[in-house]
Amino acid sequence: MKARPARGATREPPMSLNRRSRNITEGVARAPNRSMYYGMGYQPEDFAKPMVGVANGHSTITPCNSGLQKLADAAVEGLKAAGANPQIFGTPTISDGMAMGTEGMKYSLVSREVIADCVETCVGGQWMDGVLVIGGCDKNMPGGMMGMLRANVPAIYVYGGTILPGRYKGQDLNIVSVFEAVGQFSAGKMSEEDFCQIERRAIPGSGSCGGMYTANTMSSAFEALGMSLPYSSTMANVEDEKEANTRESARVLVEAIRRDLKPRDIVTRQAIENAVAVIMATGGSTNAVLHFLAIAHAAGVDWTIDDFERVRKKVPVICDLKPSGQYLAIDLHRAGGIPQVMKVLLKAGLLHGDCMTITGKTIAENLAEVPDTPRADQDVIRDITQPLYAEGHLAILKGNLAPEGCVAKITGLKNPVITGPARVFDDEQSALAAIMAKQIKAGDVMVLRYLGPKGGPGMPEMLAPTGALIGQGLGESVGLVTDGRFSGGTWGMVVGHVAPEAAVGGTIALVQEGDAITIDAHRLVLALNVPDDELARRRQAWTAPPPRYTRGVMAKFAFNAASASAGAVLDRFEG
Repeated sequence: MKARPARGATREPPMSLNRRSRNITEGVARAPNRSMYYGMGYQPEDFAKPMVGVANGHSTITPCNSGLQKLADAAVEGLKAAGANPQIFGTPTISDGMAMGTEGMKYSLVSREVIADCVETCVGGQWMDGVLVIGGCDKNMPGGMMGMLRANVPAIYVYGGTILPGRYKGQDLNIVSVFEAVGQFSAGKMSEEDFCQIERRAIPGSGSCGGMYTANTMSSAFEALGMSLPYSSTMANVEDEKEANTRESARVLVEAIRRDLKPRDIVTRQAIENAVAVIMATGGSTNAVLHFLAIAHAAGVDWTIDDFERVRKKVPVICDLKPSGQYLAIDLHRAGGIPQVMKVLLKAGLLHGDCMTITGKTIAENLAEVPDTPRADQDVIRDITQPLYAEGHLAILKGNLAPEGCVAKITGLKNPVITGPARVFDDEQSALAAIMAKQIKAGDVMVLRYLGPKGGPGMPEMLAPTGALIGQGLGESVGLVTDGRFSGGTWGMVVGHVAPEAAVGGTIALVQEGDAITIDAHRLVLALNVPDDELARRRQAWTAPPPRYTRGVMAKFAFNAASASAGAVLDRFEG
């Protein structure tokens, strides 16, 4: 086998086993390899077909992934029909919704790297000609994409599909309804019967969490990126069109293999800008910032945290979607889906229409038949002249509390500015307990720290505290600052991904109870209002805490993880 190319180089496309066999006299040296395939029922004619991996994220751990096996089966059918040999392998899942608020949540971001490693390892180890990745829960998405980009053989992403809404008392429900109900119940604003009914009815079946939360944000971005088929990112898992779409994805992938169209041919700087424009237009998750920094790294593309702010300033929010809006992903699908959003942006000059996609067509060619303006019989997608917000919602703030930057989600807020006393917590559980005990008052700025990539470790999400604040009516009057992450379902006066993190001595580690903190999304500032000489004194006295894990996957993640401002990737070995 040839030596591995340098980082950023494009690997020579792998050949099928049969084509490689011809490089050795009559393939004699390959006989043991072929014997292994004969043991799985292969026939001599199969060795002339491309070997295509199907990375199957099916599991019964979470509703997000419990409906994926039928899609893996459809992918196998589609690959065989297109003249390829499917080779199925598994990828793991951690359910963010189930792990939220527990020690298990720290494994979520870690699983992104494990999934990427699984895809890269199987594709490289088995020298596959292409790969179709199927995923549902949040980290399946970036993990699968990172693995595809590292392997850099023809590839396509198949999203498992969104969930349909639950219903109670005439209202649509989703996973965030439950977290917010916790706050309402604890504040005496909801009966026990209503609380229990919401808990039981919010998740009616299989599919990923229904708002423009992290899974749907990333699936939409992958469609805009050109790595998934048009309309595929907002389909419901339980509806038949999802299986048909998977078969078509398999056919398109085999065509891409024949044309040798690889992920790094598609995922360029311009393509990432298209994806981020759609994230801004749809009001997507803060996690997209972290994940696209990691995806760009895997693709060898120059993309920094400041690029998100550059795109935000020119792309308006044109979709009225939860968590800060009204509608769910299935409503977006019925209103025209991501192609309609993209066509609006393209006509406004906010997309690069010449970017190539996995279909073999450019973005502009894929959108040629899509109407220039949204349908008049819906209000999920707005025309560019009537946006919900004139600028994007994911603001990059900087200041002495976050010199490398942090992410604030500013839509849905009447005034994204607050200065208040710090309420300091070194873990999520004590912060949640303070909220539930009604010790947090309007005007406070909660600081949750030692929860970054190294400090958590694993940078857990904070949906339980933010959901409880919203349930108690404090979503707009209490600030929350953390070096951890937020769920895609979070909204409010929240700032995450603070970098440098507390565990490496970032300024957030020096905050003391009662210090004045300013969050100002208008001026893009996050500031600790303490004199420099006092901060220097505190820094001199600060000592790093001992690692929370010293063995296993968590210890490996903590040791290798880059800053959140660089995507928290594990293979950033250069400066």
